[in-house]
Amino acid sequence: MAEDDPSGWPANTPSERTQDWEAFKPSDAEAGIEVKDDFKRFEQRNDMFSRSQWDEAIQTKAAMEFWHGHRKPKPRKGDGFRQRDFALRNASWVMASSIMERGFSDGLREGFTDDIQAFHPPDPIKIEVDDPVEMTREIKQVSKYFGADLVGITEFDERWVYTSKFNIKTKEQAPVELPDGLTSVIMVGHAMEYDIIKSMPSALASTAVGKGYSTEAAIVMHIAQYIRNLGYEAVGSMNDTSLTIPQAIKAGLGEYGRHNMLITKEFGPRVRVSKIFTNLPLTHDKPEKFGVTEFCDICRRCYEACPVDAITDGPPTDTGQNQSSLKGVVKWTTDCEKCFGYWTALRTDCAICMRVCPYNKDFSKWYMKLARWLAGTRLRRFMLWLDIKLGYGERDAPQKWWSGGYQK
Repeated sequence: MAEDDPSGWPANTPSERTQDWEAFKPSDAEAGIEVKDDFKRFEQRNDMFSRSQWDEAIQTKAAMEFWHGHRKPKPRKGDGFRQRDFALRNASWVMASSIMERGFSDGLREGFTDDIQAFHPPDPIKIEVDDPVEMTREIKQVSKYFGADLVGITEFDERWVYTSKFNIKTKEQAPVELPDGLTSVIMVGHAMEYDIIKSMPSALASTAVGKGYSTEAAIVMHIAQYIRNLGYEAVGSMNDTSLTIPQAIKAGLGEYGRHNMLITKEFGPRVRVSKIFTNLPLTHDKPEKFGVTEFCDICRRCYEACPVDAITDGPPTDTGQNQSSLKGVVKWTTDCEKCFGYWTALRTDCAICMRVCPYNKDFSKWYMKLARWLAGTRLRRFMLWLDIKLGYGERDAPQKWWSGGYQK
């Protein structure tokens, strides 16, 4: 039983388990993750989306209109914010919203505050896995078949699991319940379209976000049920249950950027990541570095482009600006309150930082691959200069997307 804090909820750092966390230090170092001794696990109620449901400082009229707009938006005259833009954005959310809302009467928001509920429990007959290497290959094959763009596997690490989950109906906390004996987390990456992201910020561009959530929800459900059909535990998860980025880094999907997003080799920051917790015998991938940290050290494009100064100009630290920041891990930390405040003012997502990121490229083109290679070398300053000089990261008018236009 974990220690209790004054509020009666499990303490962030159960003393009897912190010594077990020492076993993760070698893989932390390999991934470039520095966890301090005062690290505390994160409470889901403190993420910005949850806070907008209970914290009076965040639960503003603008925040409520932001959420309400996903059902009844208020279009305006500006390009990218007209009725058809919001109509497309809200349509893109249908699959994710259907799953999210089906358990609301029970206080569930599947994929956002709660894991995605199993369609069927694990088969009573468990297949024998003689070769975890071969099983890993099969799982990646299955994941790609169901639509995953990226797949990596890492060890199950309790540190990234939320201390508690937030009940959207009662506004109370509840324990995060996961099966015993979990050993692995399958990290699944889902790319967002390059051309539409170029019109960020706009309701049109936010369609990529809704489509991403809807797509990943279906893919995660497919993969998790396949594993359960083999007789093993599998818990499908999107924003819920645990932090995603540190596990994605350890699974070899990418590196951490100044803008607080995962930067992948294949799609840059233009990717969504979901996960499946399982006890299926699998091998674990290694982190892959391709120069992101060194590039972000000299790049300030996201910082300079952020309209509300939410992104830091300084070096990584183990602190944060407010309660929505993870403490005790050395990293760049965005001011989530400023960021979400701008979202609510727009009444849609922002992601200017994603648009201007020099890694936001269509890497199917050879010259984009060359740019990525330069960013990982001592010529990174030249790549950054060239990126700006050639106009990459500039906003495309949303009308260009509707007209079938495509630039760079």
